[in-house]
Amino acid sequence: MRSAGKKEKANKPKDDFLAKEAKEEQQTAEAYTIDVPDDEIWTYRIEGLQEPRINKPIEKAGVKKAVVILVLVVAIGLAIYMSFRAVHNDTYKYEDLGDGTYELVRFSNPGDIKEITIDYVVDSETGEKDMTKPISVINEYAFNCDEVLNEISLGKDVKEIDGKSIYSCWWVQNVWIDDENPYYCDVDGVIYTKDMTEVVFYPNDHDKYIRAQTGYDNLLDDEGNPMEDLWGTTERYDEEFLAEYNKVVRTYVIPSTVTKIGQLAFAYSNITDLYIPEGVKTMESMAVFKNTVLLNVYSYTADTPITDVTYKSIDSMASVYNSLPEGLEYIGSDCFYYCRGLTYMYIPSSVTYIGHHAFWDACYKENGEVLGVAEINAGADEETFKNQVETGNQWRPQYDYMLFKKSIPVNYSAERA
Repeated sequence: MRSAGKKEKANKPKDDFLAKEAKEEQQTAEAYTIDVPDDEIWTYRIEGLQEPRINKPIEKAGVKKAVVILVLVVAIGLAIYMSFRAVHNDTYKYEDLGDGTYELVRFSNPGDIKEITIDYVVDSETGEKDMTKPISVINEYAFNCDEVLNEISLGKDVKEIDGKSIYSCWWVQNVWIDDENPYYCDVDGVIYTKDMTEVVFYPNDHDKYIRAQTGYDNLLDDEGNPMEDLWGTTERYDEEFLAEYNKVVRTYVIPSTVTKIGQLAFAYSNITDLYIPEGVKTMESMAVFKNTVLLNVYSYTADTPITDVTYKSIDSMASVYNSLPEGLEYIGSDCFYYCRGLTYMYIPSSVTYIGHHAFWDACYKENGEVLGVAEINAGADEETFKNQVETGNQWRPQYDYMLFKKSIPVNYSAERA
């Protein structure tokens, strides 16, 4: 650092001398002017410089113009072609299953696809479907967190739909299944197995579709502005209106043939009242995960088959009782995670497995009071419950208690409310 400083100091007198000399030359230089006639101001030619081209035709202008246009056309065409290929290469990802069918591994929405049909592989070169390559498997997270799609249609060859395949797709209203599909079907946009023994997926935004079908798509806020959904009472809509709204739009009846509620089947749904048939034996992991508006879980018996999934079928039920159905055996991990709208939970004595965090965060503390599922009622006595039921880690919800977390109590040998 010292040697650099000395060098800079040594050059300074020379730099000062050159700057002074340049300044003196500038001060003594003669003024240079050009006497240009007014009528030649735009055409005057200075010796040594190119002649001005103002008001004169450009040499070979037609050829040059044609070359420019050709270059632009080629560039634009190439850009469109490359973007087209990029969209199709990035939009769909498949895996050859080796049996003549393919798996949809990933669909990446380019941003404007609201309705899509998944039945055959889309050729990345042409953008056309290859009818010799049917899709049979929908991979987990195939549509992960899509924020554009409204409608999904699945083809007749799809025989495996992973429970996590349409995970967190907030605006999907319906998933339609081809009528010729021997493995799955849909009940007004909700996926079931073909034999109607498992409910597979209730779309996150299905209630929007129901609002349109039932005339509740013209809601207004208190200022008269359009309002898409009704989350509580307002000056315009009172308790009576909200109750009717929840009955018509947010009540769902699982058909009486169902014995299994699949993984993530009702996750993030906007259902307030869920009716489960007595006969359901399995509720898979995250089956009702984070349904923040769920208020009631009812179970029912029926003398005749229940196929109507709306509130209208309730009158056809032989009996209805609060909470989980008798005969239920399996409650998966995170099954009722963060279902804070619930206030009552009864576990029948038939249950033999409760997964980890099954009811986690289903309670909370507010103004010193524990709200939500503040206690769990079990039909079995304590000894039987502990010997018969396999429970995962922290299956009960906890709340703040002094400086600790406290699990909510279990009332054994409880009578159903």
